[in-house]
Amino acid sequence: MKKQIGISLMLLMLIIAGCSKNADSSSDASSLISNPYSETEFLLGTVITIKVYDKDKEPALDKVFDRIEVLEQQMTANEAGSEVAEINEQAGKDPVEVSEDVWQVIKQGKDYSELAEGSFDIAVGPLTSLWNIGMDDARKPLQEEIDDILPLIDYKKIELDEAEQSVMLTESSMRLDLGAIAKGYIADEVIELLEEEGVTTAVVDLGGNIYVMGNQTSGDPWVVGVQNPFLPMGETVGRLTASNQSIVTSGIYERFLEVEGEIYHHLLNPQTGYPFEGELASVSVISEHSIDGDALSTLLYSKGLEEGLDFIQQMQDAEAIFVTKDKNVYITDGLAGNFELTDEEFTLIE
Repeated sequence: MKKQIGISLMLLMLIIAGCSKNADSSSDASSLISNPYSETEFLLGTVITIKVYDKDKEPALDKVFDRIEVLEQQMTANEAGSEVAEINEQAGKDPVEVSEDVWQVIKQGKDYSELAEGSFDIAVGPLTSLWNIGMDDARKPLQEEIDDILPLIDYKKIELDEAEQSVMLTESSMRLDLGAIAKGYIADEVIELLEEEGVTTAVVDLGGNIYVMGNQTSGDPWVVGVQNPFLPMGETVGRLTASNQSIVTSGIYERFLEVEGEIYHHLLNPQTGYPFEGELASVSVISEHSIDGDALSTLLYSKGLEEGLDFIQQMQDAEAIFVTKDKNVYITDGLAGNFELTDEEFTLIE
């Protein structure tokens, strides 16, 4: 018997309503509203909600969702006709010229794959397709099936031609899977478009990829709650304040497959073909750009607690929260004084 369980979000926004009369000097109080324009749609395989607090900026929402739809159509690997699907179709045959958006995601994805030394790899598509966790036909593959596709998972076999802005997978049956980075890029594009439309204050939730733009209408930073990975959606392990920052979480309870009483989560190790093993339940990354948080949250999870902490401490402009299966919480130095537990069952290790 197998059972598939999905949790769409790993972060909960805790927004403390502010009064416009208390707005800081950098904001025009009359330009902000306490009851935001809000729109929710199902895109990117998840529920997306965007809230805009700038007066008379509701039309920006339609433009943003149109942009998300275009980017999804370009980057999905599961629909014929997308640029990524065409790259996969032409694996071992011909290079494929791509748009600037797809080029940037693949280029940065390959850079992060190299940085991770293969524990994070955007060429993981054959493996994610084999397990298909999160889909109705998800299953535990046979060992021989895994053995057959592991040699195909190698970011070094992705050839990029900058002059032609083309991408080629050098071996037949290779597949790109941009799921660990594309949503972050799209979140950054949403923020850029909102800025172009004159928006200064917004909350963007792309199914767990959160970006808080500006401050609350009170002038205070946003308060962001980090989802407790062991409890239903809405229960938090802790919270922090943030302004003009992205918060992204990867966790083992986000999507998983249960087969004969054993749990297989969706974070797959491209070097073994099975879900990563270790003590981590989730990793949250706080960064200026969501594409970095998206890639790093998975990369850090793949490294494990000790190596992941060492890795992120050496990076600038990014902080992280590690939650272990035994309910210990570790934070990077830059979060000291800006993270507090909200669940007494957890222990903050300092």
